[in-house]
Amino acid sequence: MDNSICQVYEDEIQSLEEEIKLLAEKYEDTQQESTFFSDEELLMSIKSFQREFQGDPKRHESPSDLKTQLESLERDLSFLMKFTGIQFTSHSKKTVEKTGNRTLQKHRLSGNCHSLSFQLEFQLLEVQNKENVSAVITGLSIIMESGEDSDVSKFVSRTEEHGNLLTFFRSLSTYAEWCEHRRCTFLHFK
Repeated sequence: MDNSICQVYEDEIQSLEEEIKLLAEKYEDTQQESTFFSDEELLMSIKSFQREFQGDPKRHESPSDLKTQLESLERDLSFLMKFTGIQFTSHSKKTVEKTGNRTLQKHRLSGNCHSLSFQLEFQLLEVQNKENVSAVITGLSIIMESGEDSDVSKFVSRTEEHGNLLTFFRSLSTYAEWCEHRRCTFLHFK
């Protein structure tokens, strides 16, 4: 057998093994999230949900109303993606810890903004008081292909320190837009 054919098969095997590993992790995460709730909590939640929908006839919306609402949300999402240039390609959430009024979740996001790709990993700690819920981002890790640009590396480091996602997405959108303009300009002169 030719070495190139063997290499193709080995690459395919490795790709399948990675896919199996990711699926196993997702399955494990799902199983772990469901074990955080006791049977009593699940039953109480189901009963509460049933009471909520049986008691309020206005809640039962027709399929056409739901379809209209879904189309409206899709238009809004499309507008935001065009406006900011940010498109999320994957998201995973894993509940790490859940106590009475405190929930710790681990999130992974990946996507691209114009021609720049990014990956985020962070933990979200939600603490619920009597009147409100506060959320704090910890352990923010950002992976970007910035090439030789040291300013992007500095910006990413500062953002990781402060854990401010809003600033990150605003700055990423502006930076990626101008990168795209520069790329088009240089293509024009080539």
